[in-house]
Amino acid sequence: MTGVRAPLRIGMIGHAFMGAAHSYGWRNAARVFDLPFEPELRVLAGTDLGRATDAARRLGWAEAADDWRDLVERSDVDVIDICTPGDLHRPIALAALRAGKHVLCEKPLANTAAEADEMVAAAAEAEARGIQAMCGFTYRRQPAVALAHRLIAEGRIGDIRHIRVRYLQDWLSDPEAPYTWRLDAARSGSGSLGDLGAHAVDLAQWLTGERITGVTARTRRFVPRRPLLDGGTGEVTVDDAAHAIVEFRSGLLGTFEVTRYALGRKNAFAVEVNGSTGSLAWDFERNNELLHYRGDEGALSGFTTVLATHEEHPYVAAWWPEGHTLGYDAGFVNQAADFVRAIADGRRPEPSFADAAQVQRVLDAVETSEETRGWEAVLTEKERMR
Repeated sequence: MTGVRAPLRIGMIGHAFMGAAHSYGWRNAARVFDLPFEPELRVLAGTDLGRATDAARRLGWAEAADDWRDLVERSDVDVIDICTPGDLHRPIALAALRAGKHVLCEKPLANTAAEADEMVAAAAEAEARGIQAMCGFTYRRQPAVALAHRLIAEGRIGDIRHIRVRYLQDWLSDPEAPYTWRLDAARSGSGSLGDLGAHAVDLAQWLTGERITGVTARTRRFVPRRPLLDGGTGEVTVDDAAHAIVEFRSGLLGTFEVTRYALGRKNAFAVEVNGSTGSLAWDFERNNELLHYRGDEGALSGFTTVLATHEEHPYVAAWWPEGHTLGYDAGFVNQAADFVRAIADGRRPEPSFADAAQVQRVLDAVETSEETRGWEAVLTEKERMR
């Protein structure tokens, strides 16, 4: 591509952990990949103008604002990137899509399946006007994970029989750790279920190419109250851990375990897929490695470690020479590049809002299963209306 690229002007709402990660992605996407547009970090919004201004300076944004509504209405903003707590995803996304802005929304898409379905309808209406919407499940963009997806789609491990996913952290294991918005169901929707389980469900459905149709699950809350920064304590109204057995459309089985109380585990996200002729396994703690078992070498059969840094592996050709590994941050660069290309091509990006709404239906079913202590069907909106 030659010449000066037209800018794609970004307005981002939220500047904490995810805001910093998304900023990194937008800053570097056009420097790693040859893109049809140049992302321009136009304006960053937060709830406090002083903090937003400091964050904008640190993260590379041209200016700051203290009201997300201003970004939605601005004529010099093409994309709204939502990095807020979950209770704001729906109102911001709906307003942005109606205003003709492309939308990238962090996961989980919404706090409930009903909210997610409303966002899907708005995205479909906007898509008819050439406006695109995507949900930010960035682990899909890790080269080893994308390679696993490719190998499964090519039939390299045969018919899928099992998938097991675990996502373990320990940052809440200290009962004296302070209360945050992530512990308030009104703001976050759920706890480890939405924070970690959303990634697990999305990866399982994407890798297998199937949707989950039923679930039985248990959730636990280990610490009922936590100290507030200004004194006193706040009630924890979300789950701390969740375990589930799931069934997919074809009958294949899956298990999930997510928690923020696994001492010693900082960000241990791992998946294993077993097929009729082989297996694949990936662990974020060894992010660039994909384990592949074929089982056709007799006594020497075993898992082969594929270092996913070859130029033929997904995303890698745009990065470093073979053997030079990528990290967590690369997923956000790859995500930004994918979204820019989808906008330029006028095609629905992946994961779409519809993909993300299916994840939310599974999360809702997990919570319902905890209440009923039984098996819960995961129904699409059309199936529920029958």
